[in-house]
Amino acid sequence: MSNTLLRVCPSDLKMPFEVKKHSSACLELVNRTDRWVAFKVKTTNPRKYSVRPASGVVQPRGSCGITITMQAPKEVPPDYQCKDKFLVQSVAAAEGTTHKGIVPGMFSKAPGKLVEEFKLRVVYVPANPPSPVPEETEEDDGSLDSDVDHEVGRPSTSNCAAGQGHTCRSQASDDEGDSTSKLESRYAEENKMVSERPDTGCLYIRVRTGK
Repeated sequence: MSNTLLRVCPSDLKMPFEVKKHSSACLELVNRTDRWVAFKVKTTNPRKYSVRPASGVVQPRGSCGITITMQAPKEVPPDYQCKDKFLVQSVAAAEGTTHKGIVPGMFSKAPGKLVEEFKLRVVYVPANPPSPVPEETEEDDGSLDSDVDHEVGRPSTSNCAAGQGHTCRSQASDDEGDSTSKLESRYAEENKMVSERPDTGCLYIRVRTGK
């Protein structure tokens, strides 16, 4: 059966555990009603825990935070289990009730009086849990591969530029070949102009002055 006066969060008290060190955990009490609600927190091991505040009043639709501190444990318990429990008692109070107005008799059960109780067990959790191993390596590699594939898959501009460069170099090579052929033809024509005069036995060279 759920409580109608106060909602207690969380349902289990998860206490960080570390040998020779104090630990703390928090509870939140939320008033579900439009009435003033008084509360009191008890534990099966009062020497081991400190509760602040141990009692108080929650205003209508309001909330209250509770800090529970555990004394430094000397050793790890068997199977890492804890048998300690907490009990939160709540009762409707008169409007305007303050912490000073809370008396032990308010939480005593009597006919026609509603005293709600919520029990919590203590659960030990590692004070410094190991960091999870990141699983993003493969995802990162995949993203890098996809980026590379994406870049490789977009060669239109670069390939066209490369093709144009190749075409230009081919045309340049053809132009150089044509120029070389023209020079060779010109030298051949000039060589033909060199002749030997039969009467002198000397070479007669005709030089063309025109370009």
